[in-house]
Amino acid sequence: MVFSSLLFMFVFLPIVLAVYYLLPKKFRNAFLLVADLVFYGWGEPIMVFLMIFSIVINYLAGLLISKNEKHQKAILIISVIIDLGMLGFFKYAGFITKNLNVILPFANIPAITVPLPIGISFYTFQIMSYTIDVYRRDTEAQKNIVSFGTYVSLFPQLIAGPIVRYRDVDKQLNCRKENAEQLARGVRLFLLGLSKKVLLANPMGLLWDSLREMNGGAISSWVGVIAFSFQIYFDFSGYSDMARGLGNMLGFEFLENFNFPYISKSITEFWRRWHISLGTWFREYVYIPLGGNRKGKARTLINLLIVWLLTGLWHGASWNFVLWGVYFGVILIIEKLFLLKALEKLPKIISHLCSLFLIAFGWVIFYFADDVGGFEAMSEFIPKLFGGSLISADSLSVILNYLPTLVFCAIASTPLIRNTYMRLRNRRGFIFAEVTAAAVILILCTAGLVSNSYNPFLYFKF
Repeated sequence: MVFSSLLFMFVFLPIVLAVYYLLPKKFRNAFLLVADLVFYGWGEPIMVFLMIFSIVINYLAGLLISKNEKHQKAILIISVIIDLGMLGFFKYAGFITKNLNVILPFANIPAITVPLPIGISFYTFQIMSYTIDVYRRDTEAQKNIVSFGTYVSLFPQLIAGPIVRYRDVDKQLNCRKENAEQLARGVRLFLLGLSKKVLLANPMGLLWDSLREMNGGAISSWVGVIAFSFQIYFDFSGYSDMARGLGNMLGFEFLENFNFPYISKSITEFWRRWHISLGTWFREYVYIPLGGNRKGKARTLINLLIVWLLTGLWHGASWNFVLWGVYFGVILIIEKLFLLKALEKLPKIISHLCSLFLIAFGWVIFYFADDVGGFEAMSEFIPKLFGGSLISADSLSVILNYLPTLVFCAIASTPLIRNTYMRLRNRRGFIFAEVTAAAVILILCTAGLVSNSYNPFLYFKF
C-alpha cells in the first residue's frame, strides 16, 4: 500500500485516524502497532513475520544491553550481525552469488532469488540505531515491547523513511499530546507531499521515460536527465513530507529530510540538504566510529570513501550504485582537499551550475541499475549527452508539452513558494484561501490517480 493511492487516502487513513482518536490514550500505541502491521503486510503478508522477528530480537537485545554490563558489547555485536545478516540475505544474496559465478565460473553456485521486503533498508537502520544508542547510554532501553514495536513499524515512515532514530521519538512514544493545530499541520504537509508526488514527480517520470527512449539529440537527453532529477527529488521529498504529515496527525514530530538540495553551490552542501536522515545515520554510526576527521587527513579521506561506498551499496544490489557512491565520495574528497575554496571564489551562479551538472550526471549513474540495462544501457545513453544532433522535432514536441510542469518544478525546487507562503499566512482571509487550495490539490491529485496508471514510487526498492 502506498500513500499516493486511493485505497490509502480514502479507506485506510480515515479508518486509522477515526479509531485512533476515539481510543483512550493508553490503547493508542497497541492500535497503531496493529495498524502498522496491516499496512506493511497488505502487499506481502509473509514479510510481517520478518519484521516481528526483528522487533523481538532487538527489544530483547536492548534490555540485555542495559542490564548486563559485562556482556553488553557481545550482545550488541550479535544483534547487529542478525540485523545486517537479514538485510544482506534479502537484499544482496542474489547479487553476491551472481558476481561469484562471474569471478569463479567453475564453482557454479546456485543463483539465489528472494523477494526484497519493502523498506528493509530503512527499518534495519532504525533498529540498529536503537541498540547502538542503548549501548552508548545515549538512550534508555524501552521496556514496553508494544511501544518499541510501534517505533519500529510506525507506518508513516516504515517503508521509505525518513530514518527516525529512537532517541528522537523516545518521549513521544508514550507522552505525545495530539492537538488540532498539529493535526492541521499534518494535513497540510501530507497534501504538500501528495502534490509533489502526483502532480510533479509522475509527469517528470513520464517525460524522462519518453526522452530516454528517443534519439532526440543532446539537448533532448539533458532535458530528460533534468526531468529524472526532478522526478527523484519530488518523489522522495514528497514521500518524506507525507510521512512527516502523517506523523503529525498521530502526534509525532519527525525531523525534516530534505532542505531544497538543488539550490546547493557545492556537492558538500547538496549532501547536507538531501536525504538528511541517511546522512546523519552514516555520520553518527559509521563515519565518527571509524575516527571521523580526528586521525589525520589521510584517514579522514579513507573514512569518507568507506562511508560513500556503503552509501552506494545501501541503495541497491547493483554495481551502478557502488559506482554512484564512489563518484560522490571522490567529488567530496576533492572538495575537501581544495575545490571548496576554489568554488567560494567563483560567482555563486557558476558554482551553483557546476554543482547541478555534477548532481544531474550522478543521477544518470544512479538510474541505470541492472534491472534497466545496467552499465550497457548507461554506456549507450551517456554519449547522447555529449554528441550527435542537438534536438529532433519529435523530442522538441514532447518537451514543449511538458514545459509548464518543468518550469514549475524548477520554481518548486527553490524556497520561493515556501517563503511566499510564510509571508502571506498571517494575512486576513488566508485561512479560507489555504483551505480552498488544499481542496483543489486533493481534487487534482485524486483525478490524477484515477486517470493515470503511472504512479511508481522510486524508493520502494531501497
